[in-house]
Amino acid sequence: MKSIQFDYNVPRYVFTKAVGRISNSFYWHTRLSCLRLREIEDMKLPNDEWVKIKVKYGGICGSDLNLILLNDSPKSSPFVSFPFTIGHEAVGEIVEVGKMVFGFEVGDRVVVDPVLSCQARGIKEQCTACKKGHYSLCENKHEGNISPGLLIGTCRDTGGSWGTSFVAHHSQVLKLPNDVSDLNGVLVEPFSCALHAVLQNPPPKNSTVLVVGAGVIGICVVAAIRALGLDCKVVVLVKHPFQQQLAEKYGADEVITLSRTNAYLQQTATALNAKTLNPVFGSPVIHGGADIVYECVGRKKSINDSLQFTKSGGKVVLLGLASFIDGIDWTTVWLNELSIKGSFAYGTVNQEGEQLRTLQLAINLMQSGKVDLSSLITHRFPLEDYRKALETATSKSKGSTMKVVLEP
Repeated sequence: MKSIQFDYNVPRYVFTKAVGRISNSFYWHTRLSCLRLREIEDMKLPNDEWVKIKVKYGGICGSDLNLILLNDSPKSSPFVSFPFTIGHEAVGEIVEVGKMVFGFEVGDRVVVDPVLSCQARGIKEQCTACKKGHYSLCENKHEGNISPGLLIGTCRDTGGSWGTSFVAHHSQVLKLPNDVSDLNGVLVEPFSCALHAVLQNPPPKNSTVLVVGAGVIGICVVAAIRALGLDCKVVVLVKHPFQQQLAEKYGADEVITLSRTNAYLQQTATALNAKTLNPVFGSPVIHGGADIVYECVGRKKSINDSLQFTKSGGKVVLLGLASFIDGIDWTTVWLNELSIKGSFAYGTVNQEGEQLRTLQLAINLMQSGKVDLSSLITHRFPLEDYRKALETATSKSKGSTMKVVLEP
């Protein structure tokens, strides 16, 4: 089967890291980079509790790009196993069922919760986090009967959605109803990341929320707030005009476009009912701001904006991928006693007395018609054209790009 793998190799890593500054294309160069399109053996079920899934669509996530562009922190490396097939956003069809799997059949259309926590790892005595349904905080991410890997798509034993097929433990698999399309299905995973961040940090009634960034995750945060019926004002800070249209479509009350000047600072402050003050030198100081800011980019500027647009005693939720970021001004965290909360993946949620996986809640909201994210899929490429897909995904403004998916 065909598979796009990340195969860590010191010379290739160092060389690509050096020349990648010249052109992104070096990061997916067929001979010089750590990225490889390969023919590999079909994935085998680790045991009878697993199923094999033929991929229909595999999404390209910001975290995948961060990996390929070699921006990941080494702190995440103990929780992967090389070489691994990339891709944790997936919709597909079951093609093989283990003997100890019940409730699933060959031909079922499914999505997966890619987190490889205790149950998937065959660990009988689950950790404290997994017992509480907080699978993304599993304490055994590198233990058990499969190789290390935070997610399907970072573990060499499971494969990923950037391959023809991959395997998943039955506990990770969720059926997709007939009235939820494949295009929505491949977005169940990123939408669940947004749902998790909002449900873990819900905006108070009549509060003001700022969403910094309007890529797929930023738009999903707006969609999650509206689908959950939370009563708050939503302001979104966007970079491109097409993102403004999508932010408005999914329920933003006000949308501010970033500018090279300080004009956007004044516009955003006005939208948040904050004041701008003049320091002895430098950019204006924001006084007041949003009750909660969801930071969905993970860059120096977006984090600094998030910190300065949060009101005293407010909260900043970090969804953007963290790594090495210099030049963050932490003054407002100290001065305004801000709370900073990270948000990774998803777990379970309590809905009307029932404990659900966050991904099941996402499917339910799609099936009920409260959210339709299919318009976020802007580009589709066959697996063999992965380099063109990556070029598109890393050049958002050229093609009004939102979500790029591969069709293995």
